[in-house]
Amino acid sequence: MNDERGAMNTFLTAEWRWLAMINYAIQPDVLRPLVPAGVELDSFEGVTYMSVVGFLFLNTRVLGLPLPFHRDFEEVNLRFYVRERAPEGWRRGVVFVKEIVPKRAIAAVARSVYGERYVRLPMRHRIEQPVVRYEWRIGRRWNWLEVRAQGAPALPAPDSVEEFIAEHYWGYTARRDGRTSAYRVEHAPWRVWQVAECSLECDVKALYGPGFADVLARPPQSAFLAEGSPVQVHRSRPASAQ
Repeated sequence: MNDERGAMNTFLTAEWRWLAMINYAIQPDVLRPLVPAGVELDSFEGVTYMSVVGFLFLNTRVLGLPLPFHRDFEEVNLRFYVRERAPEGWRRGVVFVKEIVPKRAIAAVARSVYGERYVRLPMRHRIEQPVVRYEWRIGRRWNWLEVRAQGAPALPAPDSVEEFIAEHYWGYTARRDGRTSAYRVEHAPWRVWQVAECSLECDVKALYGPGFADVLARPPQSAFLAEGSPVQVHRSRPASAQ
């Protein structure tokens, strides 16, 4: 019965692979205006983080059905971390500042179903281990996110910054009417590689606004590459109602 209920609540299935995560320390006051009602900023060892994340969507299905020409594509997003007190304890989740995909239909569905801030831009990627690179074009200029992994992948150590960044299983969205929507994401824990080098070349003011320009111009606090896994994204519901 629980499996049937979970299947009924699943809106999207896919594989998320080659998740390049570059993580920046940010002052909480910068993010507080973006925090949805009913949740609060989360932090790790006193540091508030935001991340630029690039990855591949593969074998994407909506309500169990593949969308022609929309199964495999890139995504790059800017996100930060929140938590919500729920009956079972703290739920750890993310809030997206903006998400970039190369497919108009994917962006339209995500905006209408989840209320997320999706935009469509031309994108491309290059994966030549140990280098993983995602690019998106603003006007005539290509922007990019790149990491160079090192060593062998392993599950993050307990209570590490890699575990904090990667192990968030809820998404929260502030709706126009002031309410907060939440959706659950299911996946196995991800193995991660440490990163020897990383770079972000982005027109931050044009894409995210001037408030993030100084933060994303500084050296990141951490970076790593996650292997990824199959995922299930559940339907959006009012927060704390799942």
